[in-house]
Amino acid sequence: MGSYFNNSSNFKIGTVDIRSSSVTYNGTKSALERLEEHISPGAAFNSDERCDAPKCHPDTRVAVQDEILSWITAGETDAEPKRILWLTGPAGTGKTAIAGSVAETCSKAGLLAASFFFSSFAGSADRRSKRFVVPTLAYQLRKHQGLAVVGRGILSTIDHDPAVFTARLKDQLEDLVLKPFRQLHGQLDASSIPKVIIIDGIDECEGTNILSRSMKEEESRAASERDQLEILDVLLQAASDTNFPFRIIAVSRPERHLSNFFNSASACATTLKVFLDETYDPDSDITLFLQSKFTEIRRRYHLPPSWPSEKDIRTLAYNASGQFVYAATVVRFVEDRSKLPQVQLNRALNLRTGASITDRYEALDTLYTHILKGCPDPMLTVKWIRLIASTNRPEYPAHFWRLYLESNPGETEYVLGCIPSLLHLPAPEDRRAPPQFFHKSLHDFVGDQARCDELYLDDHEFHLFAVERYFRIIRG
Repeated sequence: MGSYFNNSSNFKIGTVDIRSSSVTYNGTKSALERLEEHISPGAAFNSDERCDAPKCHPDTRVAVQDEILSWITAGETDAEPKRILWLTGPAGTGKTAIAGSVAETCSKAGLLAASFFFSSFAGSADRRSKRFVVPTLAYQLRKHQGLAVVGRGILSTIDHDPAVFTARLKDQLEDLVLKPFRQLHGQLDASSIPKVIIIDGIDECEGTNILSRSMKEEESRAASERDQLEILDVLLQAASDTNFPFRIIAVSRPERHLSNFFNSASACATTLKVFLDETYDPDSDITLFLQSKFTEIRRRYHLPPSWPSEKDIRTLAYNASGQFVYAATVVRFVEDRSKLPQVQLNRALNLRTGASITDRYEALDTLYTHILKGCPDPMLTVKWIRLIASTNRPEYPAHFWRLYLESNPGETEYVLGCIPSLLHLPAPEDRRAPPQFFHKSLHDFVGDQARCDELYLDDHEFHLFAVERYFRIIRG
């Protein structure tokens, strides 16, 4: 077992950080090769890494998608045109699904200039860091036929200053993107270039220092907020430049520091805010989603057409409180192939919540609690979830976690195999794939004592567990 860790470097377990500073350069690299070293291929909307990312179910979220697409194609005719659209809303309301669907539509129509989808649970660290944003956007821009001359300008900049990637984001943007467009002022055919850049999950960008060393939780949060605000400053910088031809869609939760930014005078003047609330009738969309998914389950198990009843669907849609993550979790819970779907649906419907759901997370929290309490050892499962989710290195394969966390062979399946509706666990023979949480809200839930109640694991217990497992490896 210990051989897996031999000569390992550049990884962190809890507060333990093992790093190597050796770097080897061989030969002379072209500007394109240098650029490719600083991009995040997995952050593009259509990357293989995002093949399972959520998209809007057919005929759902039509109103909000139509509003966004109208702004992209004809927003300049508004009485007060805005260059940035901020799509925001609470966790689980489908922001990333909407952004992905809009990106898909725009790509097919030749309207998408570039995209970057942050993810705190991504399989690669570059989707959680600000350092890759500008180079990735520049790389995608140069691939458009109508922007070939801009692409040559980008590569020329890198030839003259190979260290441009170490500069501040604002300077990277100026040198890699704005200057090439500025130098071509009036020379580009507006009809032949795309119209929009989409940046999703800005609130999931993690502070650069978090990825390299141990920090207290407060310091980590502050570092992440600084990097997120720096990204927004750069987007505002781009939108304020008359030579920058694109509109920008920024997607995030309405966290306080992000809301304060968009409420500032400078950002307000150039930002259209789209908040995902009841205005966009999420209950109807969730009902359509549930009807479609339960039809698939009904056909798979040859169940009668009356299952589930319309009342059952209405109850689930009501319990969702506008949160698609609740509906998606219920569907995965019901279609668990190790259990009967009728039994699972009844369990989901019979979970006790308040008579009227005033807390939008109440039904989701009740569902999470029920699923976790159904595990053989609920607290051990919570410990594993907390540790896997808090390492800032979700690209670690499931094989790594087996070696690190198992006290006995097969314990991984015992601890995590009971939550297939919350987490995808690769097969034991797959030594590369990481475990994948279906939604960040699970991490939010287990980290909030007010929400998870007796399933809460305080920091002292959490660190004791992490250290105990670490020293077990050392002793082994």
